[in-house]
Amino acid sequence: MQQQIKNIIQASIDTKQKTLADAHLLNVIEKVTSLIITAFQNGNKVLFCGNGGSAADAQHLASEFSGRFYTDRNPLPSEALHCNTSYMTAVANDYGYEYVYSRIIKGTGKPGDVLIGLSTSGNSVNIINAIEEAKKIGMITVVLTGESGGKMKGISDHTINVPSNDTPRIQESHIMIGHIICQLVEEKLF
Repeated sequence: MQQQIKNIIQASIDTKQKTLADAHLLNVIEKVTSLIITAFQNGNKVLFCGNGGSAADAQHLASEFSGRFYTDRNPLPSEALHCNTSYMTAVANDYGYEYVYSRIIKGTGKPGDVLIGLSTSGNSVNIINAIEEAKKIGMITVVLTGESGGKMKGISDHTINVPSNDTPRIQESHIMIGHIICQLVEEKLF
C-alpha cells in the first residue's frame, strides 16, 4: 500500500512538473490573471461554475476572492453559481440541469465580468451553455479543463488545460492554478 501512496503522490508531482514546463500554459495563466485584475479594477465580478468536485473547487476559489487569500483586505466580488440550492433545483426541475448556469448568467452577468468554468473533461453541457450565454453578454470566458480541453476548448476565450487525463490529478492542479491566480490578483490589487 505504501508504494501505491508514493505512486499517487508522484503522479500529482508529474502533472505539476508538466504544467511548470509548458510555456504556453503559463502564458495563459498569466493572461487570465491580468484579465481578472482588470475586471476587478473596472468594478466587474468573477463568477465560477463546476459540477461535483469541480463545483467544490469553484466555491473554494470564489471564496478566496470574496473572503481573503493572504491579505486582510476588502472583499472582491466573486461567487460560485451553484450555492443557491433553491434556484438550482427549480431551474433543473423546470428547464433542465443543462440550463442551471446559463440562466443565472443571463440574469446577473454584465459585460466585462469573468466566467470561470471548471470541468475535467471540458464537456459539461451546463458549463458549455453558460459560456455561450456569457459570450452573448460580453463577458470574458475562461475554462480550466484536462489535457484535451473537450468541447470547451473551442468556445471559451481562454482555456487552461492541465496536462493530464486523470480526474483527481486535474482537480489538484486546478486548485493549484486557482491559488496562483488568487495570490497574484491579491498582490496586484492590495
